[in-house]
Amino acid sequence: QVLLVESGGGLVQAGGSLRLSCAASGRTSSSYVMGWFRQAPGKESDFVAATSWSGGKTDYADSVKGRFTISRDNAKNTVYLQMNSLKPEDTAVYYCAADPNALGEYHYWGQGTQVTVSS
Repeated sequence: QVLLVESGGGLVQAGGSLRLSCAASGRTSSSYVMGWFRQAPGKESDFVAATSWSGGKTDYADSVKGRFTISRDNAKNTVYLQMNSLKPEDTAVYYCAADPNALGEYHYWGQGTQVTVSS
C-alpha cells in the first residue's frame, strides 16, 4: 500500500507560480513512476506530468510544457510540481499518483489539492 499526500495548492493570479508537493509513504519503490493529473470542474481528469522515481525521466502534457517542471527528492520520498506562468485554464484539482509497474497504470492516488488561477 502506498499513501500519497498532496499539498501546496491555493489561489494565485494569472502569471504567478505555485509549487505542489506529494509526499509518499508505505511500499514505495525506485521502480515507481510518479505522476500528476488534474481535473477541472465538469471535465475529465487529464495527465499533467510524470517522472520515474530514480531515473530522472520526465514527460509532460503539451499544455504545460515549458511552464511546469516535475521533480523528485528521493531522500524525502517527495515529488514536486513547479508551476510557473499559470493561466486561468490551469484551475483544477491536482492529484498525485503512483504507477508501481511503470505500465501507465496508476494504482495509488492522493486526495487532491485545489489550484485556482484568477484572471
